[in-house]
Amino acid sequence: MSEHLASSPRISIVIPAYNEANRLPKTLARIHEYLAKLPPDCGYTISEIIVVDDGSKDQTAAIVSSYKSRLSVLRMVRNSENRGKGFSVRRGMLEATGDIGLLSDADLSTPIEEMDRLVKALDSANIAIGSRALDRSLIQIRQSRLRESAGIIFNKAVCGITGLRFKDTQCGFKAFALVPTRIVFEQQHVEGFGFDPEILFLAKHYQLRTSEVPVRWAHDPDTKVHLFRDSLKMILTLVRIRFDWLAGRYAKSDVRARALSHEAELPLLPGAGAELNEN
Repeated sequence: MSEHLASSPRISIVIPAYNEANRLPKTLARIHEYLAKLPPDCGYTISEIIVVDDGSKDQTAAIVSSYKSRLSVLRMVRNSENRGKGFSVRRGMLEATGDIGLLSDADLSTPIEEMDRLVKALDSANIAIGSRALDRSLIQIRQSRLRESAGIIFNKAVCGITGLRFKDTQCGFKAFALVPTRIVFEQQHVEGFGFDPEILFLAKHYQLRTSEVPVRWAHDPDTKVHLFRDSLKMILTLVRIRFDWLAGRYAKSDVRARALSHEAELPLLPGAGAELNEN
């Protein structure tokens, strides 16, 4: 087990949600069923499930409230307005109280049971990211050829612009040892769908260890990622991440020691504190 994790770590599951009234009931029901079957000797406990409501206009908040009687560890934080998936993930991870933060998409495209793979990977890493590309035989429902091709092209852009060497940065299933990786979320400033490469880019430059893990995955036809519009935005985000690093807009000095000891927190980016305390 990683030096920053207890022998029986507590896990905070973070689910960003924007207008997810249609998909959340099934997701929360599946997580509830999973927790009910979780053996006491599994090696970890689920201490909380945080749904970050990103200014939803539908019944997302009401649905989460209705499940609290069945899921005692369920809680919700709400953004006063729609800020983006990256902002919501950042907020959820910074508010999480567990030893491990598990990011899961609201549609549960990667089954919650795959959490075991990521938790085990944290024995020797600070971050474990689910990957659809390492073993495509695990994909249960494939995307269209156009979407798969766009994903491959985007991943090549990630490698070329950021220097990352992962096969899949965009799978919405990731686990973080929260003490050493807190610095990543403190410095993160991408609020939209392009936040994943930023997190991994910062982790690399802060000398944190990241493991890519093959996971089961099924494409959801109701995905909210617009193929062309969001792909263009994410490419521009990659350029911005690289430029911001070169321009010194991320903290660099003594960051390895701070990340691993966490004796002192780095200052948030301008305006970040105000953003997190809106509600």
